Amino acid sequence: MSDIIEGRNPVLELLKAGRSINKILLANNVQRHSVIAEILNLAKTKGTPVEFVDESVIRRLSFTAASQGILAYVAPQEYVTLDDLLAISKKLNEAPLYCILDGIEDPQNLGAMLRSADATGFHGIIVRERRAVGLTPIVAKASAGAIEYVPVARVVNISQSIEFLKKANIWVIGIDMASRTEFSKIDYKVPTAIVIGNEGAGLSDLVRKRCDTIASIPMRGKISSLNASVAAAIVMYEAFRQRR
Repeated sequence: MSDIIEGRNPVLELLKAGRSINKILLANNVQRHSVIAEILNLAKTKGTPVEFVDESVIRRLSFTAASQGILAYVAPQEYVTLDDLLAISKKLNEAPLYCILDGIEDPQNLGAMLRSADATGFHGIIVRERRAVGLTPIVAKASAGAIEYVPVARVVNISQSIEFLKKANIWVIGIDMASRTEFSKIDYKVPTAIVIGNEGAGLSDLVRKRCDTIASIPMRGKISSLNASVAAAIVMYEAFRQRR
């Protein structure tokens, strides 16, 4: 079974990352310069088949309606384990830094979080197996290729996973607007995992109780909450700032 990855940057990053690609479909009417030229050059170098097809074929196969005239057939993206994440941090010789998602359902949000995690040096993302979005083609497109570089662990139970991380001496920070502790007051230089709640319900009660502390993002306007991926990005960049 294959996944379909759509869009110029996602396909380019597939090739750069060395992920196995069965074949690339490119619409006949797409101009072959800039990113497309780089894709074709890399595909030729790596021996990846490129098939030129009518634009209607791409439209019919597209999940996102934003394929930019190109898509690639790849093996489904593999998840890692929590032990793998710890090993990745050890290999980097850095204090662990993860983002835990407590029931994120919107693929655009997950894609954006992957992109922010890549930009800020997070070692991985942890997602829930049920009632949450996984690594879908829409997520891959929204991540602009970051899905190739940010490891994702998929777990059955977020609360149990938090306990696992705490036993590995990782400080777990839940992000919730109700807290009086500002996120910028947290020390992210120590082994840290931030927890972002569901788009509508926020952190579940059980997950909230498992966190070592809860921190909020101060807001001035009349809207009482932020988009989940925006909240994640703000905290990720604070962690990045402190660790630079």
